[in-house]
Amino acid sequence: MAEKSNFLVLGSGAREHSLVRSLSLSARVGELYCAPGNPGMRAQAHLLPLPSMTAEFVLPLIQEHSISMVVIGPEAPLAAGLADDLRKEGVAVFGPGKAGAILEGSKTFAKKFMERHGIPTAFWDLCTTFQEAEDALKKRTPPYVVKANGLAAGKGVFVTLSLEEAKDAAKNLLEGDLLGEAGRRILVEDALTGEELTILALTDGKTFRLLSPSQDHKRIFDGDQGPNTGGMGAYSPVPLADAALLEKIRRTILDPTFEGLRKEAIPYCGVLYAGLMVDDEGIPRVIEYNVRLGDPEAQVVLPLLEGDFGEICIACAEGRLDEIEWKEPTRWAADVVLASGGYPGPFEKGKIVSGLEEAERTENFLLFHGGTSISPEGKICTAGGRVFSAVGIGDTLEEALDRAYTGASLISFDSMHYRRDIGQKALKRKRRKTT
Repeated sequence: MAEKSNFLVLGSGAREHSLVRSLSLSARVGELYCAPGNPGMRAQAHLLPLPSMTAEFVLPLIQEHSISMVVIGPEAPLAAGLADDLRKEGVAVFGPGKAGAILEGSKTFAKKFMERHGIPTAFWDLCTTFQEAEDALKKRTPPYVVKANGLAAGKGVFVTLSLEEAKDAAKNLLEGDLLGEAGRRILVEDALTGEELTILALTDGKTFRLLSPSQDHKRIFDGDQGPNTGGMGAYSPVPLADAALLEKIRRTILDPTFEGLRKEAIPYCGVLYAGLMVDDEGIPRVIEYNVRLGDPEAQVVLPLLEGDFGEICIACAEGRLDEIEWKEPTRWAADVVLASGGYPGPFEKGKIVSGLEEAERTENFLLFHGGTSISPEGKICTAGGRVFSAVGIGDTLEEALDRAYTGASLISFDSMHYRRDIGQKALKRKRRKTT
């Protein structure tokens, strides 16, 4: 029988809830903890208070609860070097150190890294003043793309058909206080056209294995309208990502990325997220790297994983991922994010949620808490912009979407909002293939 280890997941969103669920099913996990966690995780993990996601506060929890493996969910502590600090104390960590996390922490570094290693991406200009940004925008045609250089929780990218709106975004980042230090340097890029695709690779630094491809829906409103968000829904697998395209992605993007990390002596253990745009000719280009699981992508990819996720995390930390295999998913998953009214702008918190018990009893439906807390009356209430991920599992994408929307319809809170068109691009693609 495999030896069990105590695991600690760091984070409090729906991504971390999906991590907790997958680890709770693992034969390698003994006691499972999450800090700070959220109310939805209480049945699967012990929740621990955590004032700050730094080694100063995390190490005492590790010692007190005999934790052997730490899984870091969000990007900010990775970029700050938390994984390095824990490894120095002999703790096994699933997540890259600061040197690797800069692939997400600095878009400028990521772009230069791609240039050095011949990885296809959009042409770009780095701008540190509004005049530079204005000049870079004027030499382009719409749509215009403006990106904050630093971490922005998925809200640092502005795509607009209007030159004036693009200039306003650049000005607010560079001279205003829209995103603070994250926006003091910006990138103005050529717009990539096509269909977006998320590729998640698990790696021990020597080899990598792919999770099921997924597709995120960034814009707040149906039809990909409105401002960008952290993600309003996802589905997996993706009909676009057939064997030929995945081989092309491996050859032109993933292999050069991991070879580049090795050449530059950047150790990397954990997840590498490649956000891609695939054009009409089937050519993939990198939009961005992330250094952790996506949210909402994790909520559709992890439930489809036909392998022991605890064992996979341990194998990555021990440098033996080449010993681990898992099957291609045989089912589909679809996630509909239930958001607070006003998100991604200002929104109210503390709205009481109803319908949870009935939703959680629904067959082939998973509900991941993203931004919830307990009200003074002891009820689940809203505490974030993206409150829940309503995930349906099915033998077809249509079935998965139907179950996701059925479950979502059972839940309600004041000003709840969600997109009604998750997965429609894939359904149209499937219909075209059958006609």
